Amino acid sequence: MEFSSAIYVTATLFFLLLHYYRWKILGAPKEKLPPEAGGARPILGHIHLLMGSRRRTTHVSLAALADKHGPIFTIRLGPRRRAAVVSSWRIAKELFTSCDAAVASRVKTRAVRHLTNNFAMFGFAPYGPYWRDLRRLVSLELLSSRRVQLLSHVCASETARAVKEIFDRWEGKKGESGWVMVDMKEWFVELNFNVILKMVVGKRLCGGTAAAGEEMVRCRRVIEGFFYFLGKFVAADAVPWLGWFDFGGYEKRMKETAAEFNGIVGRWLEEHRRKKVSGGDKEQDLMDVLVSIAGDPSHQFAGAFDVDTVIKSTCQGMILGGTETSSVMLTWMMSLLLNNRHVLIKAQQELDKNVGRERLVKESDIHNLVYLQAIVKETLRLYPVGPLGGPREFTQDCILGGYEIPKGTWVTVNLWKLHRDPEVWSDDASEFRPERFLTNGGAHGNVDVRSGQDFEMIPFGAGRRSCPGYTLGLHMLHFVSARVLQAFEVARISDDEMVDMAETGGGTNHKATPLRVLVAPRLPRTLY
Repeated sequence: MEFSSAIYVTATLFFLLLHYYRWKILGAPKEKLPPEAGGARPILGHIHLLMGSRRRTTHVSLAALADKHGPIFTIRLGPRRRAAVVSSWRIAKELFTSCDAAVASRVKTRAVRHLTNNFAMFGFAPYGPYWRDLRRLVSLELLSSRRVQLLSHVCASETARAVKEIFDRWEGKKGESGWVMVDMKEWFVELNFNVILKMVVGKRLCGGTAAAGEEMVRCRRVIEGFFYFLGKFVAADAVPWLGWFDFGGYEKRMKETAAEFNGIVGRWLEEHRRKKVSGGDKEQDLMDVLVSIAGDPSHQFAGAFDVDTVIKSTCQGMILGGTETSSVMLTWMMSLLLNNRHVLIKAQQELDKNVGRERLVKESDIHNLVYLQAIVKETLRLYPVGPLGGPREFTQDCILGGYEIPKGTWVTVNLWKLHRDPEVWSDDASEFRPERFLTNGGAHGNVDVRSGQDFEMIPFGAGRRSCPGYTLGLHMLHFVSARVLQAFEVARISDDEMVDMAETGGGTNHKATPLRVLVAPRLPRTLY
């Protein structure tokens, strides 16, 4: 067996080298392409840059290359595949306006194929009738402002429950100092997990029964596996004819992750259909909405995939997007506030002035909390949850930034770099300064992150494939941060040690370490 494996590996390397040098000699592109970054390795090209590390994440590595090669450059992924990296708002604007139709499709990696039910998941579906129909349904029926408003009580009730859990822990464990330590990173994850699951499938899996707790652990493990594998490039992504050989067993594990996720959501779908048949008075969640309309033959997806696949994939996409983005952004926001205590104090003073300490902050109060809104914007600018946006693929030849981009080229926008451009954000571009977003004097007070038209800051993307869940995401960020800052005094474990701001990089930019903070109540006991 060892001898056979050695033959396979040797033969594979030989054909890879042959393919690589044939391309170098005979197939070099003649178009006026953007400059290619240095540091490419034989056969693999720049794939090593996409792996990232704790020392230097992918988006930081690509930002350094932009400083060297300019606002648009290319990297090679394997011997033939090229990807363009955009780091300028001007070129991003051209990409999402003049070239938007040509880059309306996501890249089709093996990971995406295996994890999304063969591209049935809305966020990864190819541009076409199926995607357009599903986009319309998601935007109008599932993530519209009206739907978010109807479900806003879920966010309020789950946040109140989570805040009380911290208060109860403080009462039971506070020491002589009057503080209790809480891992806010984990707290945000559990809170968002419960909110999104309650909205999507009517369940809360954190803090329930033992069986629900086990299901929660499995579901969270599957979601973590999904995002881990989503960013994995396998041999067949670089050299398609290697699809028969699963180096490292990644594709097998991707399929297992997808099957387990399908099994969990499939059981929830069966429960919803049984409850519908029995005529229960259960409040409608988003899966109920999908069940009621997904069988309509007027929808294009009725023929593209079976109805169950559409429902499961759509619910999976909303669970994945909702649990990841909001918890990650709340963690970064709290970390920034703890390292900039003057901003934290100013935010709490605004809450005291506009809401007071005799009642709880409500959703209707948010429009008066302009400094809190500026904090949210500044967090989205410095730590966009998807620092490299969603990679796209050119489906036709285009001119971008004065360069010829051939069909089949991948493209990604380095939002992390774009959001820190000193030509736009001045010399303090890397500093946390919410005042820049205040309308009464802030240089960027009129930036609208919802529209996707202010290209100097596009945390939710732009163009046809921009994120349709921005309304729900911003609602969560504003309301949860307001409740936490109103309810608790928060402080670093040590005044002499700043919160570690190391990033994980990857598709979703998590804080690399826990966020353990000291917490104490700041409201009357009756409000908890």
